[in-house]
Amino acid sequence: MPPQRKRNPNGAGTITQRKDGRFQAAVYVLQPDGTRARKFAYGKTWAECDVKRRELLTKVDQGVPVPTRSAKLSEWLPYWLDNIVKPHRKRTTFAKYEIHVRLYLVPLLGSKRLESLGVADVRRALAQLQKKNSAATAKESHRVLRTALTAACREELVSRNVATLVEPPKVDSREMDPWSLQETLDFLAAARTDPLYPAFVIAIALGFRRGEIVGLRWENVDLDKREVRVRTQRQRVGGEAYEDDPKGRRRRQTLPLPGICVAPLRWQRMKQAAQREKAGDAWEETGYVFTTRTGRPIEPRNVYRSFTRVAKDAGLRVIRLHDARHGTATLLTAAGVPPRVVMEILGHSQIAVTMNVYTHVVQDTQREAIGHMDRLLRRRHDRL
Repeated sequence: MPPQRKRNPNGAGTITQRKDGRFQAAVYVLQPDGTRARKFAYGKTWAECDVKRRELLTKVDQGVPVPTRSAKLSEWLPYWLDNIVKPHRKRTTFAKYEIHVRLYLVPLLGSKRLESLGVADVRRALAQLQKKNSAATAKESHRVLRTALTAACREELVSRNVATLVEPPKVDSREMDPWSLQETLDFLAAARTDPLYPAFVIAIALGFRRGEIVGLRWENVDLDKREVRVRTQRQRVGGEAYEDDPKGRRRRQTLPLPGICVAPLRWQRMKQAAQREKAGDAWEETGYVFTTRTGRPIEPRNVYRSFTRVAKDAGLRVIRLHDARHGTATLLTAAGVPPRVVMEILGHSQIAVTMNVYTHVVQDTQREAIGHMDRLLRRRHDRL
């Protein structure tokens, strides 16, 4: 029998010997719902049991939940969102995950416990989602569930991630049909009289995303050196507008400012100065390049509305403002810029994304070249 040991301080748990000879550790631990409950661990020796007790106490100190029984998905998923996703991911990511958890995963799988969740359960849920909604929704829900279960594995709540064993639904990729070089030039010509013309030039010439446009500050624009620094973007999630870091490779990126952007930005600065003087005390100095008549940052959706209106009035195909970034690839590719440089300018995180656009543009260029050759051969053939 081991020698008598001092009593552990309050909250440090206890170790006792059972009638069957094994040792039992008891520690109050945090539950996924925020409450506390007693958790037991067992060992053949006192020392083995003490190691398990210390592991439990470490999780208590770190605020990691250790359920006394396997938590239900309806308990784990909200906890995962609030304590793992929310502090470490972007608000837009949290909002997207929250929708899939609330509308799809909890209603379909919420009653299942983590340890009892099986491959068949996940497969049936995805099949229902695909039938009632779409393959794209089912695929995204699968990704959210897989990410949540990966976190559960890290917390040692489950021993395996069953979502990784289920093949996600196949989704037909959206056919990329960006504006051609001529369509891009036609749009810029039609947008010259629009108040947001400088924003459209930046979107097309530098591939700025909508949030990067409305989040651009004058302190990050150097018209003399012809440089622009990408430091912030503005988003609106759940009715709240906020400032965030740029996406992917855009973080801390400094880009040369094309000559086509300089004059519109100078005009924007002069127009803003006139608006500031006219607004007087009503002016709110925010430092943004694109603002309302009183200096407040413009809404991201208003940029898209103006973009769509100009395209319609010009008789052009209406595409997403985000797809106008492909117009940047069109211009750069037509100028002979290599894909890797295009990738850096657009801020793509993977070269595969750039190549998808690049290949499409190259095909258009090839068709145009073949057309020139065909016309040349026809003229020579007619002369013979």
